[in-house]
Amino acid sequence: MSRLSLGLLAGLVYGALSAASMVRLQFPDKRAALLGAFLNRLAIGVVIGAVVGAPQVDALRLPAWGIGLAVGVLLSAADAVITKAYAPILVLGAVGGAAIGWLVGRLGR
Repeated sequence: MSRLSLGLLAGLVYGALSAASMVRLQFPDKRAALLGAFLNRLAIGVVIGAVVGAPQVDALRLPAWGIGLAVGVLLSAADAVITKAYAPILVLGAVGGAAIGWLVGRLGR
């Protein structure tokens, strides 16, 4: 499977799990919160799928999980600032990004 397709698939799963974990929580606009979480996690997967293996990124000589970690934290930072829930959002972004990066680096072509 191509890296981009694998990143998209992993992002869809990651987004669905992230949104599902928030269903029990209370929000002023629950639909927007769930959709925002899903889209953020989807974007993490797609971006990782797009950049792992790119010549410019390969020049950094970072492992794929390290690229995923950086992408996950970077794309989660805005949500963390907006919600002021820094630790859970950044940690889950880092862990999910690293896992997707490892997966894409290992199985993507």
